[in-house]
Amino acid sequence: MRVGRRAEIEAPPATTDAAFWNSPLAAALAEAGATIDGLASAEADRRLRQYGPNNAADVRRSPAWLRFAGRFRNPLIIILLVASGLSAVAGDLASFVIVVTIVGLSVLLDFIQETRAQNAVDALQQKVALRTDVRRDGATVRLAFAQIVPGDIVILSAGDIVPADGRLLASRDLVVNQALLTGESYPVEKCAGDLATPVAEISEAVNAALAGTSVISGSATLLVSRTGRATALGGLAGTLAASPPPNAFETGLRQFSGLILRITVVLVVLVMAESFLFQRPWLDTLLFALALAVGLTPELLPMIVTVTLARGAQRLASRSVIVKWLPAIHNLGAMDVLCTDKTGTLTEARIELVRHVGPAGEDSEHVFELAFLNSHFETGLRSPLDEAILAHATIDPETSRKIGTWRKIDEVPFDFERRRVSVLLERDGARLLIVKGAPEGVLKLSTQVEMADGTVQPMTPAWQTALAETFEKIGAEGMRALAIATRPMAADHDDAVVADEAGLTFSGFTVFLDPPKASAGPALRALTESGIAVKVLTGDNERVARHLCGELGLPEPDTLTGDDLAGMDDATLARRVERANLFCRVTPAQKLRVLLALKKGGRTVGFLGDGINDAPALHAADVGISVDGGADVAKAAAQIILLKPDLGVLAEGVMEGRRTVVNVDKYILMA
Repeated sequence: MRVGRRAEIEAPPATTDAAFWNSPLAAALAEAGATIDGLASAEADRRLRQYGPNNAADVRRSPAWLRFAGRFRNPLIIILLVASGLSAVAGDLASFVIVVTIVGLSVLLDFIQETRAQNAVDALQQKVALRTDVRRDGATVRLAFAQIVPGDIVILSAGDIVPADGRLLASRDLVVNQALLTGESYPVEKCAGDLATPVAEISEAVNAALAGTSVISGSATLLVSRTGRATALGGLAGTLAASPPPNAFETGLRQFSGLILRITVVLVVLVMAESFLFQRPWLDTLLFALALAVGLTPELLPMIVTVTLARGAQRLASRSVIVKWLPAIHNLGAMDVLCTDKTGTLTEARIELVRHVGPAGEDSEHVFELAFLNSHFETGLRSPLDEAILAHATIDPETSRKIGTWRKIDEVPFDFERRRVSVLLERDGARLLIVKGAPEGVLKLSTQVEMADGTVQPMTPAWQTALAETFEKIGAEGMRALAIATRPMAADHDDAVVADEAGLTFSGFTVFLDPPKASAGPALRALTESGIAVKVLTGDNERVARHLCGELGLPEPDTLTGDDLAGMDDATLARRVERANLFCRVTPAQKLRVLLALKKGGRTVGFLGDGINDAPALHAADVGISVDGGADVAKAAAQIILLKPDLGVLAEGVMEGRRTVVNVDKYILMA
């Protein structure tokens, strides 16, 4: 990637352009024209003028007057205005004034509702400008994200948001959360250095960090390679600038308007032909034909639709739901397929400790107590798994007493090679090393197994096999596990070192899950009972997703993976998407492809998502739905936003939409 060429920077990022994370680090530095001391201020200013501000999520809107005028492109409104114009020509000024007034009020009401909804969303998105530490002129300065340019050297630490895509020059215990971008619930480890094996997707590159992701723990130095719309985040935000494919409301309106136009033309032609056949006065015949054309047009239809939708929007607003675009309620009622993201929409996006089991699979409070002591005395920024362990404890007098009886002596911090953390504690003169970490490593270091009654047994091959099977079973249930082990230490052992993590006694597993939202199961069942097929699209793995479907009571999943989709042509995909209801490890582009395949098959498709990676699908769906806690880009792409984490309102929204359709049908039939 050559940072000196505008076309490459401004183009939406192609995640297959793998040069900047697969090439040697020295080559990346040279190509970026950067050094470890950072850019000179003059050069940074020049690049800022060349590439523009680093603002990936900003979506420019048209002026208000242009958005208002655009509503008159509605085919039905055009027919009504033309027909009323003909009435005026024929001398019926009263009809002309009535129709124009009704159409104007309808358009104005629609515009006011949408503007108010958008203003509410904008108010939700107003935040203090983010800033980050950058090396400039050999010194570290704090700059706004918008001032970051390709070639900058950014200093990242725990709690920071990554301001742009880039290569890691250095890292220490770096863990990032990229759930909003990739859909993965759990944190991801990152480290600097050249990749041993090239990867095709940037999300799989452990030596790259992406704009919009957050640093959970550790620190890093980042060489910025792409900013603004050229980042992976910017590419998703850029889809909002493109016109979405026609939605169900627009398609239905166009078809109905075409029907009215064809009927009108045919009847007018027949009247004129009959007149000429019987030699009637042509002027009288023309006036009669014009009156017939005006009479056939449903003058009140725009007002009926707008008022009905506006009342539905008001009812939903009372349930803390913002309707940004009134026809979205109609599309919600017509929806027969709901595609939904997993993390943050169906789940809490919050890791929770759900079990603590001993070697034989039995529930064990002793295992939890050891895990709690390890997390409680561990120093540094705690991982989400530590937070889940600590949150699981009830701090009552007994728990406080137990903690107070222990004293910390030393610690072996977490690192990515060992993937575990150990704390050395003392109580009543006895010292104990408590180890918590990845089961694969802890099991290899264990020589004994602690039973439920406190006795120990040798770690035989049979035990190794049984514990490995327990670990695999936990993974098959869509959960993550940490192994807990101990080792008694001598009373004079003051310094804990990595070498002490040997000859361990294995105690058990702590098991974690990203729990489903309480409202998700009932809401999805209500939608299914309403005749709406539910399909889950996620970037997470199959085991986690299948377990979630079971928790939510969804039918046995017919699963497709991202690799399956990559090998399918459009015709095959069109057949498979009708049957499949779970899509795992899919990229944003693949989510969009699934959505468009369903729409091409004649389905009215809704999409529920809250992440940056959901923006393209939200933009292209017949009705895009997001939540208040979602990414700004997702909320900008959606037409409906839930301000409370209650998915039950979706079923109510479907009923509101169907009520609108029924009312419109009644008017048309009466007319």
